[in-house]
Order: sequence, then C-alpha cells, then structure tokens
Amino acid sequence: MTRAILLLSLFLCTGLTAQSRGEEIRHRFLCCDYNGDQVCLVSADGTIEWKTEAKHPQDCWLLPNGNILFAHLNGAREMTLTKDIVWEYKASVPGVECQAAQPLPNGNVLVVECGTSRLIEVNRAGHIAKEIPLVTKPEIKTHNQFRGARKLATGHYAVAFKGEGKAVELDGEGKVVREQPVPGDPHEMIVLKNGNWLITCGDGHQVVEIDPAGKVVWSVQENDLPGNPLRLMAGAQRLPNGNTLLCNYLGHGHIGENPMVYEVTRDKNLVWSFADHAQFKTVNQIQILDTPADVIHGEIYR
Repeated sequence: MTRAILLLSLFLCTGLTAQSRGEEIRHRFLCCDYNGDQVCLVSADGTIEWKTEAKHPQDCWLLPNGNILFAHLNGAREMTLTKDIVWEYKASVPGVECQAAQPLPNGNVLVVECGTSRLIEVNRAGHIAKEIPLVTKPEIKTHNQFRGARKLATGHYAVAFKGEGKAVELDGEGKVVREQPVPGDPHEMIVLKNGNWLITCGDGHQVVEIDPAGKVVWSVQENDLPGNPLRLMAGAQRLPNGNTLLCNYLGHGHIGENPMVYEVTRDKNLVWSFADHAQFKTVNQIQILDTPADVIHGEIYR
C-alpha cells in the first residue's frame, strides 16, 4: 500500500510538473496600433473582440466601468463597448498632438499636449480644470516634445521629454524635482512602487530601470533577447510577478519583421510575445487585462 501511494504521488507530481511546463502564457489585452489607426481589445487567443478607429492612438485604458479611454493625435476620448462617446477632449489649437491620457481618481483625465507644451486635467464636461506648463527647448519640434505622462499618488507628475532625452518628475505646481537623462528618446516613464523609474528609450533600442540615486539597476538592451531585437521601445507595463511587457514599435522601416510585444522576466528571458502582422501594424501601447488592478488609483504600473 505504501509503495502504491508513493507511485501514485510520483505520477501526480510528474503530471503536474509536465502540465506546468506545458502551460503557455496567454494574455487578454487592450492596445494601441499607431500606424494602423486603431484601438483594440484582444482576447487571449488573439481574436479582436472590439476595435475603434483612431488617428495615431498613443495611450489606452480599460476603465472599471467597462469603457475604454484613449488618447489620439488631436485629443482624447472615452467610449463604451457599443462605441458611444461618453467623454471627449479636442485640442483647440491646430497642430497640437495629444500623446498621453490617464484617468484620475476625481473623474478628470490627464492629457499631455505637444505644441502647447502643457499638462492639462480635463473634467467630465470637457473643460480644463488644471494646467501645468512644460518647458522644453525651443528647437524641439511639436511631434518630438513629449510622450508618456502620468500623475502620481503624491500629486506629482512624471513626463517623458522625448526630444530632450530625459525623464522628468514635477511637483503639483510644475516645478522640476528630478530629471534623468537616458539614451535615445524616451517614450514611457513609469514610477514603480519601489520608487525606481522604468523608462523605455525609443530609438535608443533599450529599456532601463533606474533607482532614485540615478543608478541603472536593470535593463534590456537591443540584442539581449536572441532573435528578437528591440526596435523603437514605446509602451511598457510592469506586472505583479516582476515581468515586464515591452511594446516593440515596428515603424521606421520594420513593419512586419518582428514581434510587436515582448514579455521579459527579471533574468531577461522572453516568456511571451505577440505578433499579428495581418491585423496590426505597430503596437505602441498595451494594458494587460488578465491581471486585476485598479487603474484609477495607481495599482497598475504602465
């Protein structure tokens, strides 16, 4: 009897181990396809569940109410899954680009504008409730001024100054409290729970995590993932298990060549990637949906 139980235990353990080894990581996610001019909900099997047209979308969120908020070239919009527009902000100045949008706990939406060089918090009526001027060098053209922007739980703001190659933290009044130069042209600046900054470096072809002292404590370089080069590093998300999602933007001559999204462990092992060149052109922002998080109150790092 003892031997039988032992054999059964070994069989079950072996079976479980094989099953765990055979499990494939699959994600349901929301994404922006910049060159495809669309925002899409994608199921774990790769099926597009929902999509809407949007000119060069740059940021996107699935909200707790089931609606989808996204920034596009000239504004930001919240839509239901039946595609009703329930909130919208349109840039009032021609040529302005809106490169990020974030839902805030008070119902407002943070938007960063290139051209007017400012952060704005827009209320539910579509009016500007708060404005923070951003000072960038005069030679930086509109499209290259800013990318990712977030308001932190502290009331501070984190902004990627794309054209100046730096990540910047500002206080609630817009005063710079810290800035960090990085290689390339940063597209995303994520302030992690431990205070480190996770920064995607655009055409610098790398992603770096920098501690409060300015030391690089983790990075993924252009050729660290064998056979999967980093092109333009755009959006990112740090998952609760420590893995990092990286949007591998394939514009600038690489459309159709490589996976569009990588999931990388702390040891820089590639454990998941996404590539669908038939339905997408350039995935530049992603929100993984199978990891529960309160996107309104800062429980998601993207």
